[in-house]
Amino acid sequence: MKHYKTQMEAAKSGILTPQMQAVAKKEATDPEWLRERIAEGSVVLPCNVNHTALSPEGVGMGLRTKINVNLGISGDCSHYDMEMEKALLAVRFGAEAIMDLSNYGKTGTFRKALIETSSAMIGTVPMYDAIGYLDKDLSEITADDFLRVIRAHAEEGVDFMTIHAGINRRAVETFLREKRRTNIVSRGGSLLFAWMRMTGNENPFYEHYDKVLDILREYDVTISLGDALRPGCIDDATDAGQIGELIELGALTKRAWEKDVQVIVEGPGHMALHEIEANMKLQKRLCHNAPFYVLGPIVTDVAPGYDHITSAIGGAVAASYGADFLCYVTPAEHLRLPDLNDVREGVIASKIAAHAADIAKGIPNARDWDNRMSDARRNVDWENMFQIAIDGEKAKTYYETTPPSDRHTCSMCGKMCAVRTTNRILEGKTVEFCSEN
Repeated sequence: MKHYKTQMEAAKSGILTPQMQAVAKKEATDPEWLRERIAEGSVVLPCNVNHTALSPEGVGMGLRTKINVNLGISGDCSHYDMEMEKALLAVRFGAEAIMDLSNYGKTGTFRKALIETSSAMIGTVPMYDAIGYLDKDLSEITADDFLRVIRAHAEEGVDFMTIHAGINRRAVETFLREKRRTNIVSRGGSLLFAWMRMTGNENPFYEHYDKVLDILREYDVTISLGDALRPGCIDDATDAGQIGELIELGALTKRAWEKDVQVIVEGPGHMALHEIEANMKLQKRLCHNAPFYVLGPIVTDVAPGYDHITSAIGGAVAASYGADFLCYVTPAEHLRLPDLNDVREGVIASKIAAHAADIAKGIPNARDWDNRMSDARRNVDWENMFQIAIDGEKAKTYYETTPPSDRHTCSMCGKMCAVRTTNRILEGKTVEFCSEN
């Protein structure tokens, strides 16, 4: 068998890897169909050769919508054990990916522990880690320094990396000319913008893009092309800066595929509901059907404390129109680092959005889950309902907080439960509320 460096190279060579076969089984799809999608780039299988604990997942066209959970160490909240607990909770509730966005302290120690224990895909943004890893001020960091950080993350076993290669001088000129209500809200994008303006140099990830790809190819790291100019409010959505950068990302996608590096393209951001469909279709057109990874979109700017809901609304619409990968948003978005309960709420909201979209776009077997729940409800089988539910623990807690006198009902309808009434009639029984015990 021909030796291959990446899943994409194997797919192009007609090779079905063990990871492809594992994903095909999870998705109940034809392995050969999956191989063809990976070869053309419409599906990715992020799988660093050094991430031995990984349970591989596919992201892209025709597959279940996946979700990612952001966490990590910050200067104001550097509790390593707590971040690991968040990661384990996220995986328990069904997150397929964890992005370690640590930017303070011993980031490498935490990241290595995460990779050693996590069955989920691990992503990072090397730009966040550069200042702490290199122990230099931003303006003193060189292009070679940035490449060193990418290599370090790749060697550790990171499966996908967000690289903001699209914010080049052309994109910056457009941003400065057009102006924005919220300017640049991407952390990595803002750091690169500042570095470019302070040093006078081109974006190092754009200027040395081939070197970046060579490192990623060596370890089979999927590049997640970051959207540095994503809209940070609905008023900035679909502006010249966002679309100009998207055009650059489309060109960078093709260059990565030429080197057999798998690609995810990142997207908005904040966006009014009626703009989402056009943006999803535009990304697929400009980026040649590469998998689309979106943050939300958050569909209104006025709900701090509830942005897991605004994000889930946007995420369900986005995924139904072609987005493949949803980045979760928690109730703490825009306010603080999320705690354990925030992570749980964010994961569940994103899972609901992803599943709703899978039903809408006809993903094979997506409705089966709902049908099992419907059967359990018809049978008034509470324990089965709790087992099937996305968050059975919460469902059971709600049910038992105000327990009904008749376990075949709930405390809202009691003996007047429509399901109970219909079942009794269909079973040939009578319904007599006054005389029933």
